[in-house]
Amino acid sequence: MTHPIQIRRDGHRPLLLDLFCCAGGAAVGYHRAGFDVVGVDISPRPNYPFTCHQADALDYLAALISSGEIERYCVAHASPPCQDQCSLTVGTNRSQGWGGTHEDLVAPTRALLDASGLPYVIEQPNGRAKIRKDLTLCGEQFGLGVIRHRNFELGRWTVTRPVHVKHRGRVRGWRHGEFFDGPYVAAYGNGGGKPSVPELQAAMDIGWTDVREELTEAIPPAYSQWIGAAFLAQARAGVAA
Repeated sequence: MTHPIQIRRDGHRPLLLDLFCCAGGAAVGYHRAGFDVVGVDISPRPNYPFTCHQADALDYLAALISSGEIERYCVAHASPPCQDQCSLTVGTNRSQGWGGTHEDLVAPTRALLDASGLPYVIEQPNGRAKIRKDLTLCGEQFGLGVIRHRNFELGRWTVTRPVHVKHRGRVRGWRHGEFFDGPYVAAYGNGGGKPSVPELQAAMDIGWTDVREELTEAIPPAYSQWIGAAFLAQARAGVAA
């Protein structure tokens, strides 16, 4: 069921809760779309460009719901860790016996977001994570130098899926001992001819962090800017009505 979207009428930017925020790839896009953003992450995030609370994201969300402070927010975004089900883990890493035990926090995140009453977005990479793929975005749709497919489950609101634009070529780098050129860089890992930090920053339009691990975890801000603009368009149409 889709509920009416409400935003504040007092001239202030609507407030978005950014759970499992990392360095703020999603946050910057939502801010560009018109939101104020508050992030929550279990690790310290000194590069996060907005207000950020170091806390367990699910505990923090539960406390907001319990106290009623959740009503300050109009929407939530969550990128819960699900390395246990991502393509790299279930493919190459697992077949080679690499990696360790990873948590899948998608289901408990969804349960709390449902309890919050807020419209929400849950983001995951391609893989076996159990989310509805209500929306899939790709860097080529925004003219970026990465493919970086990401899937989004939308709770309490919907948006028309954009057409997936055909890729212009390959991801640049080494594959099985052979180097392939192409218009995109590989925004993960360190080996195999992976791009430099400046190349990653340029490819994803992220300039506020130069930490490779944060860059390789981030979604390009263009994705969340598109989502945020679509959400606000619906919200304003509802308020105007």
